Amino acid sequence: MTARRLATGACAGAALLLTLVVAVRWGGGITGRIAGLPDPGAWTTWGLPVTRAAVNVGAVLTVGWCVTAAFLLPGTDPGTGGGGRHGQGQLLGPAGYRLLRRASWWAAGWAVASLAMLPLTLSELIGQPVSTVTFGAVRSLAWSVAQGQSALVQAVLAAVVAVACRIVLTRGGAGVVAVLACVAALPPALTGHAAGAGNHQLAVTSLAAHILGAALWVGGLAALLTLRSDRVLGVAAHAYSRLALACWAVVAVSGVANAAVRLGGVDELWQSRYGLLVLGKALALTAVGVAGAVHRFRTLPVLRAGAPGAFRRLAVGEVLAFAATLGLAVALARTPTPVPTEPAVTDPVTDLLGFPAPAPLSAVRVFWPPLVDAYFLAAVVIGTAAYLAGVRRLRRAGHPWPVSRTASWLAGMLLLALFTAGGLARYAYVLFSAHMAQHMVLGMVVPILLVGGAPITLALRTLRRPADPGVRGARDWLLLVLHSRFVRLVSHPLVALGVYVVSLYILYFSDLLSLLMRYHLGHLWMLTHFVLAGFLFYWVLIGVDPGRRVMAPPLLVLLHFAGMVFHAFLGVALMQSRTVIAADWYGRVHPAWADNLLADQHVGAGLAWGFGEIPAAVILIVLVVRWIRADEREQRRIDRAAARAEATGEEDDLARYNAFLRRVAESERR
Repeated sequence: MTARRLATGACAGAALLLTLVVAVRWGGGITGRIAGLPDPGAWTTWGLPVTRAAVNVGAVLTVGWCVTAAFLLPGTDPGTGGGGRHGQGQLLGPAGYRLLRRASWWAAGWAVASLAMLPLTLSELIGQPVSTVTFGAVRSLAWSVAQGQSALVQAVLAAVVAVACRIVLTRGGAGVVAVLACVAALPPALTGHAAGAGNHQLAVTSLAAHILGAALWVGGLAALLTLRSDRVLGVAAHAYSRLALACWAVVAVSGVANAAVRLGGVDELWQSRYGLLVLGKALALTAVGVAGAVHRFRTLPVLRAGAPGAFRRLAVGEVLAFAATLGLAVALARTPTPVPTEPAVTDPVTDLLGFPAPAPLSAVRVFWPPLVDAYFLAAVVIGTAAYLAGVRRLRRAGHPWPVSRTASWLAGMLLLALFTAGGLARYAYVLFSAHMAQHMVLGMVVPILLVGGAPITLALRTLRRPADPGVRGARDWLLLVLHSRFVRLVSHPLVALGVYVVSLYILYFSDLLSLLMRYHLGHLWMLTHFVLAGFLFYWVLIGVDPGRRVMAPPLLVLLHFAGMVFHAFLGVALMQSRTVIAADWYGRVHPAWADNLLADQHVGAGLAWGFGEIPAAVILIVLVVRWIRADEREQRRIDRAAARAEATGEEDDLARYNAFLRRVAESERR
């Protein structure tokens, strides 16, 4: 078995290198890469793509093996030696333990290759041989240039993953390591063709999805080939089949989006060498997708019957095809695109925004043309599809689900799409008032609607348990998160209020807003925080899902009043301010047709003050109604207890309490 794995790895490496060499040379990634600079030499010319391939291989195998060990393999309960339902496999099983330890070596190699990218990248940028590069210049690249920062961050994260893989023993710890490995694979999406593309809202996010989907897909398959036990392989392959199908869809959709941004037109597919390489990569991924379908319908049933030979043989062929595809991917990153990433005539506003400055605001332009952002678009599509699938599964089982909850969730998804990918999203980059309108909707209206959909309750009712009792399924992970110390901490009412309110004051009364607006990733994080912080706060206030702290209605009303006061005071403070917030950002992108910066800021402050009171009033009504209903339920309980006591001739709690009050009154009169 070991010799077979070594032979498979050697063949895959040969396929990767051969495809890389041919594609890089044919695609033009060797000569004429940077115009006007001298040739940096063969060590840089060939060493850079080979090192990039090594980085990709390390990332793919580390991510795939960590995810497989944490989420696809059976665990072991402490003291039992099995993986029963009692503990849901709290500890890593033998296969997961071995897989995670092997992943540590690949993560270490990943870190070393990422560091090796620094001198090679600098050598190419300055057009000098790598032997002439100094340590000080490399350090400057790592700290001040995007490509160097990406390589350094990736190296540090990969090193952390390598160390964590050696010390983690529990399934929960392995899950954290797997998430960290996925994050470590994403920095390259922030540089290169995607970051330089005109529409980086689509290019950067779609490339990140492409990288992550491919890593899970390829790395997961490679992890399956290392498993020794046929039984464990059968369990993991069944779970991997569903993951692979989702990854194939993600890779296909994100690949189309990336090609559309970089090619500029359909005819470039066959009229440019970059387009022909894209076609070759698409054909290879299609072939692997067909092989995956064969796995699902033919080899998996045979594998479950105890004959893994057919599955392993086809999987080896897939790995070889994946290796060649990885070589094509590295070659594409080196090949000049038909749409130049650095146009001859540059517009400073377009360089900052990723799109031209918007025309004067109008009722139509608030919605159209849209500014498509793959991140939020994917969140809306997945969130809507998953929710409707859960409702359908629940109703097919004969269990009702309130239509009002479905309508609330869908309305929240619709508003999320409109205010992150609609026309207003363009103006939110250049006008503080538009940004504040976006903030109010994403931080208040959307979370209220999403909380009203009770998504956690729906998930707990519809997520199925894995066939193997030792495998922790999605429902088990959800319960683990709900009962974790972190959720107990953040769901404390005062903590939820602090996250919701304090973060607003930090954002608007510091330089944080300007910093986040400057980077696409920071902008995505900011908008995501608006939604999640609002969801947490309103989940504590009006949520019906399990996992939240139960509080008396009067305390919830007081908590809501506190939130209203802090929110209103923010609007008043912004209206009275004579200092322009994020002046270094808005001063560079503010359109000529708009009001001056301070006047526009006061408009946004008015929106924060006035608009926020509308949903706040709705929440207050909901809380008061629930308070009244809670009192009515308590009164009915007391009446039922009194009726039972009268029927049985016993004193109830209310009668004993009244008697106690009479005795106290009589003692005071005496």
